Amino acid sequence: MIKNNKYKYMKLLLITSIRAFEKEIKSILKQSEVKAYSYKDVIGYRDASEFSMHANWFANDMNEGEAILFYAFIKKEKVTLVFDLVKTFNDKQESLSTIHLAVLDIEKSN
Repeated sequence: MIKNNKYKYMKLLLITSIRAFEKEIKSILKQSEVKAYSYKDVIGYRDASEFSMHANWFANDMNEGEAILFYAFIKKEKVTLVFDLVKTFNDKQESLSTIHLAVLDIEKSN
């Protein structure tokens, strides 16, 4: 058991998406009362070799795109709300792009 660990009731939230969803992700975090977070531009890669050349608009095997990664330590009671808001957003999308979300337990911190 972790004693006096301020993070023992916290989770690590990871969110990735295309760069175009930055504003929506910030809104989701604000609605979820996540007061502090970090984000970084990243390059996303997708192996498109399984698609035929007719279906692959870029006509090569590796597609690269502008993406964004958010991460934050959040209270575990906020996790469900974030997931619900992301699901609501994703359900409304007509494109193949969605917001991807993962939550990790924090076993130890310093």
